Amino acid sequence: MTNKKRRMLVATAVAATAAMLALTGCTKGAGASGTANGELVMWTHNAGNKAELAAVQGIVDDFNASQSKYKVKVQAFPQDSYNQSVTAAAASKKLPCILDIDGPNVPNWAWAGYLSPLTGLDSRLKSFLPSTVGTYDGKTYSYGFYDVALTMISKKSILDSVGVRIPTIDQPWTKSEFDDALAKLKASGKFDYAADFSTSSTGEWWPYAYSPLLQSFGGDLIDRDGYKTADGKLNGSAAVDWATWFRSLVSDGYIAAKSGTDPAADFANGKTGILYSGSWAADSLRQKFGDDVVFLPPVDLGDGAKIGGGSWQWGVSKTCSDQAGAMAYMTFATADKYVAQVAKAAATIPATDGAAALVPGFTAGGDNAIFREYSKKFAEVRPVTPGYPFIATTFTKAAQDIINGADPKSTLDQAVKDIDANQKSNNYFK
Repeated sequence: MTNKKRRMLVATAVAATAAMLALTGCTKGAGASGTANGELVMWTHNAGNKAELAAVQGIVDDFNASQSKYKVKVQAFPQDSYNQSVTAAAASKKLPCILDIDGPNVPNWAWAGYLSPLTGLDSRLKSFLPSTVGTYDGKTYSYGFYDVALTMISKKSILDSVGVRIPTIDQPWTKSEFDDALAKLKASGKFDYAADFSTSSTGEWWPYAYSPLLQSFGGDLIDRDGYKTADGKLNGSAAVDWATWFRSLVSDGYIAAKSGTDPAADFANGKTGILYSGSWAADSLRQKFGDDVVFLPPVDLGDGAKIGGGSWQWGVSKTCSDQAGAMAYMTFATADKYVAQVAKAAATIPATDGAAALVPGFTAGGDNAIFREYSKKFAEVRPVTPGYPFIATTFTKAAQDIINGADPKSTLDQAVKDIDANQKSNNYFK
């Protein structure tokens, strides 16, 4: 998830206007099905990302040139208004045939009837990173060209100066080692804060970045066996231990309750000793620090090292009147060269081994190959339930309250009550 991909989707007047414009655009010659005379309308959130949009357009151009039966037409929207546009279009039964989806939203959109299951791709999608394939209720609804990986970033010179071991993928820092590293960095007096956890970021960043820490303690956002309750997972002893520790990072002066607006720049300028961020920060930091910068695995806080998995993916709308045409495009686009094309443009982790071999830095032994290894070994997708959007906002509020001093146990208990009530009120999304 790049910085762009971490921005919160907010409902504003601008977003509402964009949604209405989107609806107007999709009705021209497309109708409710998103097709007309072989035309397959595609929506993407990439209006503000010229490189990724161009890569997607390149796939579309190749598909259109490869046959004469179908023609895919791309319509790009700003990310901040995209989800609202899709929701409004779905309510009016005017979705396009093909659309992209933020990975955690796939179960909700599938349950809501927005998406059709993908057919004929099971064998091919086995070669994709698991976190790049969206499933719900035993069916596959989406796939993505890429993922990103969370990482602890520091410099060899910094860690060596305070006598801290440089962890490896096979031997990440333990909780005690990480706590010791933070204490030593603070004691050195060289930094404003020992670490930066990007706490100024908003929206999906909070469950994406911090629920893996909860999971590494042994808790979770909800009990994934049936997705009926969060009790014991989000408020059990492991979760309370996580929350107490998370709060202690602030109360002990190791991290800021609200970091600066550009944590990577603050790290680059020597304000922090460790940056909790992602693979998207690699290029700029390597340019500044060369081989001194290190991208470390997540900390094993007791129940294994974990990172968030799942980024933007592609699916087919249920209302598309030409399912065969949409699936023809979806099958065409899975080729390694296209996976590589989009991943390279987005500066992200290619979803397949074949694509990785085509992207500089991700070949075996390349500078960025470690991020694919982190994704393969540590990635955990967010809860695969249509209730996830509510779970995400509820967890975000609880975590923000805790980091600002709220009682961990009572705060988590309330979050559990809210999540359980939402799951139950929706009949557990059956």
